[in-house]
Amino acid sequence: MGRVRLLAAAVVAVLLTGVGVHRAAAAPPTFTHPGVLVSRAQLDFVRTQVNAGAQPWRAAYDQMMASAYASLSRTPRPRAVVECGSYSNPNLGCTDERQDALAAYTLALAWYITRDARYATKAISIMDAWSAVITDHTNSNAPLQAAWAGSSWPRAAEIIRYTYTAWPNVNRFATMLRTVYLPEVAAGRASTNGNWELSMMEAALGIAVFLEDRAAYDRALAIFRARVPAYIYLTGDGALPRGPAGSGIDTRAEIVAYWHGQSTFVDGLSQETCRDFTHTGYGIAAIAHVAETTRIQGQDVYPEVGERLRHALGFHARYQLGEAPPAWLCGGTLTRGLGPVTEVGFNALHGRLGIGMSNTQRLTEQGRPAGTNSLFVAWETLTHARNPA
Repeated sequence: MGRVRLLAAAVVAVLLTGVGVHRAAAAPPTFTHPGVLVSRAQLDFVRTQVNAGAQPWRAAYDQMMASAYASLSRTPRPRAVVECGSYSNPNLGCTDERQDALAAYTLALAWYITRDARYATKAISIMDAWSAVITDHTNSNAPLQAAWAGSSWPRAAEIIRYTYTAWPNVNRFATMLRTVYLPEVAAGRASTNGNWELSMMEAALGIAVFLEDRAAYDRALAIFRARVPAYIYLTGDGALPRGPAGSGIDTRAEIVAYWHGQSTFVDGLSQETCRDFTHTGYGIAAIAHVAETTRIQGQDVYPEVGERLRHALGFHARYQLGEAPPAWLCGGTLTRGLGPVTEVGFNALHGRLGIGMSNTQRLTEQGRPAGTNSLFVAWETLTHARNPA
């Protein structure tokens, strides 16, 4: 699904001699826990930095703890059926579900850093409240809603299950992920804007890790690998971007329409760039999150997606920082608003591999501490800024 084409030969050598460039065909024989987006080693690094008062981690921690998501008085608002139409209209439990899932993750992070059991028990109470009630997602945005909440739940659950002393209803929570969330996201959505399917695969992969479901893991990773080259363009792809696998989008006219009218293609352009940067940011975040989870699980896909991710981050950072777009790009008009989505990819590519990413670095450091987009991205300066683990 596209070669890794990193510009510096030294970086290519690092990629080739480390985990190796290969297409892992199966889930790991043994899953690593906690292992969705953050590992125990990453969490230990964060805890050490926060307790030492080091920056930017301490400021990021203080920001998180001052948020409503970290409140010990939070009352979860579960419902049996979450109904979400386009742009969450109607919004029958959509915001409540996403925010409760983010709160569970926030509280799990707070527990790990502070070792204050109140945060763990509060996270558990939120997860238990939802697992006792929810049965379905309905209306047009059901898959996307399930993807957003389903990306946050496993992050929280992994930390609690594998670092706290007891969670009596953990099996009920696992059943909720398997029966309510996984069926909504597992098959993907080839013909939608790409952020949908990428977010769905992030949720599916995280759920698969928590459930230790190798078949679900393999399926999610296969769909992800097919979608990334159809979402971020590299000149090596040819004159046109690839159409999403299974979508039937393959003629020039269909591809240009699918890319929101864009007919000139350059490295790092996204299928949603000319829609807006906000949705593009969702897709970029999901790509980085999936890559981070696979790395923790010992099946690193950064060598496969790293060059696309690097170019996408750099391309959008330029314009998010204020550079005026040329006339050929989206008719000379951009809708900015990338969001707090650069830390994970920037840390992986620049921090660990040493790849120069000046525009991405400027945007990332300028935005610290990165907060949350209130959907599925949260506290990534805290968890991933300069994190070597």
